[in-house]
Amino acid sequence: MALRVPQSSFPQLFKEGYKISQGVDEAVLRNIQAIHELSEIVRTSFGPNGRNKMVINHLEKLFVTNDAATIIRELDVVHPAAKLLVMASQQQEQEVGDATNLILVLGGELLQKVEYLLRMGLHPSEIVPGYEIARDKALEILEDLCVETVKDPRSASELSKAVKTAIASKQYGHEDIITNLVTEAAISIMPKNPINFNVDNIRVVKIMGGSIFESKVVKGMVFGREPDSVIQKASKAKIAVFTCPLDTAQTETKGTVLIHNAQEMLNFTKDEEKQVEKIFKELADSGVKVVVTGSSIGELSLHYLNRFDILAVKVLSKFDLRRLCRVVGATALARLGAPTPEEMGFCDIVETVEIGGDRVTVFRQEDESSKTATIVVRGATQNLLDDIERAIDDGVNIVKAVCKDNRLVPGAGATEMELVKRLLSFGEKTPGLNQHSIKKFAEALEIIPRTLAEGAGLDSTEILSKLYAAHHQGDQITIGVDIENQTDGTIDAVQAGIFDVLVAKSWAIRYATEAALTILRVDQIIMSKPAGGPKPPKGQGDWDED
Repeated sequence: MALRVPQSSFPQLFKEGYKISQGVDEAVLRNIQAIHELSEIVRTSFGPNGRNKMVINHLEKLFVTNDAATIIRELDVVHPAAKLLVMASQQQEQEVGDATNLILVLGGELLQKVEYLLRMGLHPSEIVPGYEIARDKALEILEDLCVETVKDPRSASELSKAVKTAIASKQYGHEDIITNLVTEAAISIMPKNPINFNVDNIRVVKIMGGSIFESKVVKGMVFGREPDSVIQKASKAKIAVFTCPLDTAQTETKGTVLIHNAQEMLNFTKDEEKQVEKIFKELADSGVKVVVTGSSIGELSLHYLNRFDILAVKVLSKFDLRRLCRVVGATALARLGAPTPEEMGFCDIVETVEIGGDRVTVFRQEDESSKTATIVVRGATQNLLDDIERAIDDGVNIVKAVCKDNRLVPGAGATEMELVKRLLSFGEKTPGLNQHSIKKFAEALEIIPRTLAEGAGLDSTEILSKLYAAHHQGDQITIGVDIENQTDGTIDAVQAGIFDVLVAKSWAIRYATEAALTILRVDQIIMSKPAGGPKPPKGQGDWDED
């Protein structure tokens, strides 16, 4: 008779405090549940009728937005599986700058379908190859669905084909005016070869007050403050940029000056004045007409700047200072003194302009290589201005994407419905277990038109059945969801001018599938005990917040 050795539930491999979850039920399905929660948060924000989320981050800053990239950046997601999907959408934000929500929604839905397949008895390793085949097939079909191209990136009407849809999904109702601003700014800085289009050359300056209809594009760089000096305008000006304060230098060590009589006191202050005058005289002699500083300007320095007819501007944002250096071709100096000719910048016009009661400083270049355009946005509240800035940001990124790949596919969920139709028929023809995964991959794409219909308050089941019917009748690949529902809830996306950028769609499908498969391949989660000592007891008044 064999001796039966009793087995412990889990051998003591790790230190105390480790958490281990394994197997389909504990690891895979729990991960899917977490990702479903995340994708449900942002799913209601998808499309032109997406609801806004009110997010208060760890610094107690309030965000009211329906931009998925901002929502997930401010929500500190800690679940390891959900983090993978967040990383995929952040990668999309860097790659294309739009369609981040598509990844979150599609990734969540792909995993929901995986859950069904797992419960039906398929093993994860049988689902993965089916999803990979479906992804490759979807990208192949997507190439065929190109219905329009942006023929000339210097034409406003051509650019707005692609930009308008991206902006309508963020600022529905204001898409026309914002599209005009973005296309005007993009065309004014478009280089000879559009592939070299630089997103950084379009800036946004938000000025509170007025309405969005008072927003406008200013050629050049705009800073939301007027010069500190008396001189308000300079043309064909040499520019010196400093990161240090324009003030009498403080010594690094503490020093004591012993003064015996009033004469020495006067001499001391005179010497100080002479020192400051010498610095600014050197500046003026080197031909500098404009001084920009990233810090403060002392009173004595301001006096000499005015005396030597030098225009002085404070730019407190170091990012803006760097951008200005690039535009004018200057080097930011950390010491006060006359710059060498190589360190100086040059600008055609520096002037002060009044925009809606606020005086702002404009740096304008006529030269093509360093052209910059600034979109001055007006609005009633800071949250509205921030949201418009995000919409503009998406629009500018779409311009960049179109300059690289000008193909457009039908929007309004039409592309997804056609993918569903073609992938389902492809799945039917595929032998073996892969066909189940391919069909479920196709069904997951339904979530896009379904969400658009739900967001518009339509009966999603009815709309989807109409879309299925339309897409199966011959060659109607451009029928999508009509969120304005003037007729029967469906619309020809091409006739309505609703286009999505092909490159954004293909990257989104790629990233969403990759994230879903990475999570599906996980069968164990091993979490170590968090570092750090015991937490301080709460509710004691004499404890520091730190």
